[in-house]
Amino acid sequence: MSEVQTERITLTDEDGTEHEFDVLEMLEVDQKMYAILQPVDAQDEEAVILRVEKDDEGNDVLAYIEDDAEWDKVAEEYDTLLFEEQGGSDEDLQ
Repeated sequence: MSEVQTERITLTDEDGTEHEFDVLEMLEVDQKMYAILQPVDAQDEEAVILRVEKDDEGNDVLAYIEDDAEWDKVAEEYDTLLFEEQGGSDEDLQ
């Protein structure tokens, strides 16, 4: 049995506290990239969705999604991806 290699990143919040996350998925929706992250220390918590943007120097940075409709759309795409990976099909949704 092979192990799946998960990328782990550390993010620093506004207070300077570091938090580790596993990168569950990188997902493109409407020509924008999103990172689906899960806190390392709380595996039962809901995933975090952040938009990948470029800073002034062209580096990737993660940004909160403030628009509820945008967040919902990305969450729906991720749910669909998980459903398909688990062997579901469009027929199951009908």
